[in-house]
Amino acid sequence: MTALHRHFRAGLDGYDPVTGLNDHPEVVAFHRLVFTTASLAARLTRYQLEDEEALADALGEGIQARLRAAQVLAVQRVLARTNWQKIADGRTAHDVHPEAVTDADQAFNQLR
Repeated sequence: MTALHRHFRAGLDGYDPVTGLNDHPEVVAFHRLVFTTASLAARLTRYQLEDEEALADALGEGIQARLRAAQVLAVQRVLARTNWQKIADGRTAHDVHPEAVTDADQAFNQLR
């Protein structure tokens, strides 16, 4: 869990688009397109399920690993979507960054 938290925080600090914390106009437009187009959103869900399966395999075997993977990826998805929405609403990534870090820290603490 610590490594996953650290990785997500590094993504926030690097303004990685995967974290939703990127205000480059083309990235914002891409996210808007994906989140508002049903077929693209459906494909995104498929990618997320594949990520969940891969993480579960890395975490171990059985239902416990699958549940942990699902929880981690759900948290990352909610955090990223929250960050993106703040930026889509007109805020800058720089301004959202402190909140995003606090939210991520709280979320990963809850996962622990």
